[in-house]
Amino acid sequence: MNKANFGTFDTFGTLYGVSLGPGDPGLITRRAWEILQQENIFWTYPVRNKKSESYALGIALRSGLRLAADNAALVFPMTHDVEKLAKYWLNAAQTVIDVLQSGVDVAFLVEGDASTYSTFGHLARTVKALNEKIDVQPIAGVTSFNAAAAQLQAPLADVDDTVAIIPAGYGINFIENLLLQFDTLVLLKVKPMLDDIINLLDAHGLIEHSRFIEKAGSPEERIVHDITTLREQKVNYLSLMIVKNPQRQRGEIMRGCRKKTATLT
Repeated sequence: MNKANFGTFDTFGTLYGVSLGPGDPGLITRRAWEILQQENIFWTYPVRNKKSESYALGIALRSGLRLAADNAALVFPMTHDVEKLAKYWLNAAQTVIDVLQSGVDVAFLVEGDASTYSTFGHLARTVKALNEKIDVQPIAGVTSFNAAAAQLQAPLADVDDTVAIIPAGYGINFIENLLLQFDTLVLLKVKPMLDDIINLLDAHGLIEHSRFIEKAGSPEERIVHDITTLREQKVNYLSLMIVKNPQRQRGEIMRGCRKKTATLT
């Protein structure tokens, strides 16, 4: 980071969580594009470690956007150790605040949507905790499961269908309970539990109603219709399943919003 480019301002810059969609640059919204085209803006982007590449940055560069002259990679390691993560969140937030306090806007690049299972939420909360005056604006984007449904040409929900979206790490028992309650189940980050999930879906007769997608929308996208072929295979961290359950027992629903409110005479 070249702090020489920044002056001293009476007002803070804005922190934007710039959603870029799951991988296809064509899914970047006009609003996100406009923010990243600003001349005086500082780009930040998440990496797993100092030597790894940023998936979010790759989406932006494939779109034809030029990397801002002032930019910084922010390290967010792949761990569930809260104490370790807190240290990295604090370091990242301080880097961002140093720029914002000079009056320069900061764009944090986000794969998918900034408000859905995103690292941006941790960064935004830490920044606000350190300085509540800073304006934080998440920019809405396309999620991986919306892109996956479009690629499969299958809606996530029709009419009164119910949908649940969860990380697969909650476990097989939790997933099985949701299968009985929802018409569509989206399982994110299925990599660690893939074989167990396939066995569960097989036991419930739902293999033919299940699809697997890896890196949706990216050049490395992979769609698997027969998920039984994935047994004992390694898949990417950025993978999900969409499961439909046509066998679900539906309860009675309220239809008051559909009642006629007036009668023509």
